[in-house]
Amino acid sequence: MDKFDQAIIQALKQDARQSISSIAEQVNLSRSSVTARIKNLEQKKVIRGYQVLLSESQKSAVSAYLEIKNVSTCCEDLLAVFNQMPEVITCHGITGDMDLLMFVKAPSMQRLHEIREYIDAHDSIAKVKTHVVMSEWINNRGD
Repeated sequence: MDKFDQAIIQALKQDARQSISSIAEQVNLSRSSVTARIKNLEQKKVIRGYQVLLSESQKSAVSAYLEIKNVSTCCEDLLAVFNQMPEVITCHGITGDMDLLMFVKAPSMQRLHEIREYIDAHDSIAKVKTHVVMSEWINNRGD
């Protein structure tokens, strides 16, 4: 690898989506020379690939509603279990086939899965149904 290859790699590190023309201008080579060098670096596995780095807003909390069916008639017995998890925002007793509706904000999908598995493994829980929030269109609470 010579100084031109190193300069090309540096330019790609700064912005892998920039045009060949832009890189050629930065490293003082022709477009065809830069293209050939990039192809050679890829073939030699010096450049193994390109990646997408997500903004923090795309990594932010995952929200979900969990519908929970309790085995017993007393849902309050489960509050001690739910209060151990700071990700649980609200928990309401509801009518219908399910007994509780819980709103959870987790830092990742993996953590949401862990919470759901933890709740589902509890002896007093008959069923857990998860609804991941995809979009929020109205929020009059201001949070």
